Amino acid sequence: MSASTIAPPVPQGAVRRALRGAGARVGLCIAAVFLLLTVAAPAVAPYDPYDQDLSSALSPPSAAHPFGADQYGRDMLSRVIYGTRTALLAIVMADGLALVVGGGLGLIAGFTGGHIDAVIMRAVDVLLSFPYLLLALIIVAALGPSLTNSVIAIGIIYTPQYARLMRGQVLKVETLDYVTAARAIGASRLRVMLLHVLPNSFTPVLVLATLQSGAVVVETAGLSFLGLGAQPPSPDWGALLADGHGYFLTAWWIATFPGLAIFAVVVGFNLLGDALRDQFDPKMRSL
Repeated sequence: MSASTIAPPVPQGAVRRALRGAGARVGLCIAAVFLLLTVAAPAVAPYDPYDQDLSSALSPPSAAHPFGADQYGRDMLSRVIYGTRTALLAIVMADGLALVVGGGLGLIAGFTGGHIDAVIMRAVDVLLSFPYLLLALIIVAALGPSLTNSVIAIGIIYTPQYARLMRGQVLKVETLDYVTAARAIGASRLRVMLLHVLPNSFTPVLVLATLQSGAVVVETAGLSFLGLGAQPPSPDWGALLADGHGYFLTAWWIATFPGLAIFAVVVGFNLLGDALRDQFDPKMRSL
């Protein structure tokens, strides 16, 4: 195969350049702390998140309980730390499901065109016509309330975004010279799609996945807050908010610290995603 048929490589050091900004570094630090707490939760958490101590019920923040204790005397710091595991599970499963299914559908639709493209994109349009939370509620109500079903529902509602983005990228990439050259020398359609079109259409999709990570955490917490996601006594951040909203005036710490954890994770992934988008978007790099 001649050099003209080979797709241009991703610029060397692109990720490193993306992380030069202060915002990107803050986002990376937040994401790193989030991942560290997820892995090291048993070693970092001072208590078992399920242990009840009624003598400490509704205890305010103190040396013994830095984030206070809930109505059952469970340590809030430990429960917030263990809540990172639920959040990471939601990001990996829901965002991964949307990326794989939506990206695959967009790749097929954009590359094949014709009736297949029309059918896939009309299905995508139907999903986009529903408000995200309403569609998630419908899916979870049909499947039953649980963390797994809420993750599946969130993956489904974000699938159309990946499908539309991937399709647009494929339509742009398949007109470039190296794709035309690969076809001219007799490369099969499958080879052209997987080795030339897909790798050069995937970077914006990965950036979207980073940006969507924070939204996935919020949606998962929202369903848990409504009682449709993780069920008690799971230390899910949304469930912790639901436990604490009735005590907010008398025990503000029960809802405040899980809310701050959600806020920090969303800000961190958004800063990281913005930095990657600015680096990989040629229009942004030219400014």
